[in-house]
Amino acid sequence: MNAYEEYMRQVTQPMRRELTDAGFTELTTPDEVNEFMATAKGVSLVVINSVCGCAAGLARPAAREAVEMVKPDNLVTVFAGQDPEATATMRAFFEEVPPSSPSMAILKGGELAYFIPRENIEGFPMEQIRDHIADVLKQICAE
Repeated sequence: MNAYEEYMRQVTQPMRRELTDAGFTELTTPDEVNEFMATAKGVSLVVINSVCGCAAGLARPAAREAVEMVKPDNLVTVFAGQDPEATATMRAFFEEVPPSSPSMAILKGGELAYFIPRENIEGFPMEQIRDHIADVLKQICAE
């Protein structure tokens, strides 16, 4: 690992922990993503994490708080820019939407049910993002 990669690993560790401490499973390799997608049942919230402070700094707390309100069956995350192969593999499961970081996908039975792109995160109050996620999760979990 070169000096830059080591630096970025250290910088992103708190950003990763913010989600894993809230119960999200981090998928860091294509194999982990494929295994999850092959076995996932029910409703899953997938957070595509990012270093971007302007949007990711809102996305992570909004996701954490939303799943305290409505708990889907599965919570997973991939880290764009840090685990590029895992992120590309996850995005391939919902390639009908353009890549966006950070973003969130809500899957039902492994199929994309709803997608929240960066433009619906950046510039919005965290509480509004949280409520948006929670409302969509409530709806999809009830279906």
